[in-house]
Amino acid sequence: MAEVLIFHHIQGLTDGVRAFADDLRRAGHTVHTPDLFDGRTFDTIGDGFAYAQEVGVDALRERGVALADEYGTDLVYAGFSFGVMIAQQLAQTRPGARGALLMYSCMPVSECGEVWPAGLPAQIHGKEHDEFFQEDLPAARALAEASPSVELFLYPGEQHLFADSSLDAFDPEAAALLMERVKAFLAAV
Repeated sequence: MAEVLIFHHIQGLTDGVRAFADDLRRAGHTVHTPDLFDGRTFDTIGDGFAYAQEVGVDALRERGVALADEYGTDLVYAGFSFGVMIAQQLAQTRPGARGALLMYSCMPVSECGEVWPAGLPAQIHGKEHDEFFQEDLPAARALAEASPSVELFLYPGEQHLFADSSLDAFDPEAAALLMERVKAFLAAV
């Protein structure tokens, strides 16, 4: 079984993110969900983003990277949207990374280093018409095309945080397929 470090999205460590982690725990995985927002959750993406700007996006990113030290190595790094910037940085730069799960976002590889680590498995998940993911889709496609160990999964629709069962954007069908793919990935790493 895998050990997974999940970084939440811009609306915080919501009940939906916790439920996602609990589902992976029930499958036998060890899952850590640090709270970068100190218990705060937000009703909208805009409210969460305003908070992140107030605290400092770079400061939150650095905090997330530093928190990873508490969990050792040999981890799968997972991120939801905002959390992807931390998960992807850790996957690309920390020795011992076992994989990456990038949900709703993907940064250009050059943001975190020169290349994607050879053979490091990853999955990228996003909705085809999600206005936020559309900005990241070229980077996601480039990473998947350049790295045979990276898979890109596109789902129909436009919801951004579609696998968070506590939000209005929740899409049960797409979320179930995403979870099925994530569990298969974790079983193989």
